[in-house]
Amino acid sequence: MKKLALVAAVSTLFAFSAAALAAPETYVIDPNHTAPRFEYSHYGYSNQMHRFDKTSGKIVLDRSAQTGSVEVTIDATSVNTGFELFNKVIQGEDFFDTARFPSIVFKSSKVRFDGGKPVAVEGNLTIKGVTRPVTLNLTSFIAKPNPLPKKDAIGADAFAKIKRSDFNMGKYVPDVSDEVTLSIAVEAIKE
Repeated sequence: MKKLALVAAVSTLFAFSAAALAAPETYVIDPNHTAPRFEYSHYGYSNQMHRFDKTSGKIVLDRSAQTGSVEVTIDATSVNTGFELFNKVIQGEDFFDTARFPSIVFKSSKVRFDGGKPVAVEGNLTIKGVTRPVTLNLTSFIAKPNPLPKKDAIGADAFAKIKRSDFNMGKYVPDVSDEVTLSIAVEAIKE
């Protein structure tokens, strides 16, 4: 009888542990290790790359079910070109118009998996009040414990190509390229 009780207890514990592992996990974006960037051709002379310094959001993943959701909010007023005067130009009406649209938002509609890892995130990107479908392709993904906060964490590098004219930001096209590469290096800590 003791053997049967022990087997039942172990089976219950195993079932509980397996259910816990299969549950969706929520991660909060680490603003200190998340860097959205955008790159474009400047009159054909060079590719310019700039970043945003303030980002927030959440990522929910159920790796067992291969589902998830992503929501990222970028503070457009935190654009960092390396030059204060150019930051103001980029925040003006011809570009991000941060006085009226201070945030850039990406909300996923689907996370695509391959081999148990997320490889792409489909969703809607809103810039300057205009929403368009965008797919963020992941070039890397990792999930493991973070040694500093001693919590589980995830990290990824993602990119997408968009046309800035689709978001009412077409000034200087075609001299300054319409196509922009968006990239985001993201790290998130489990809640």
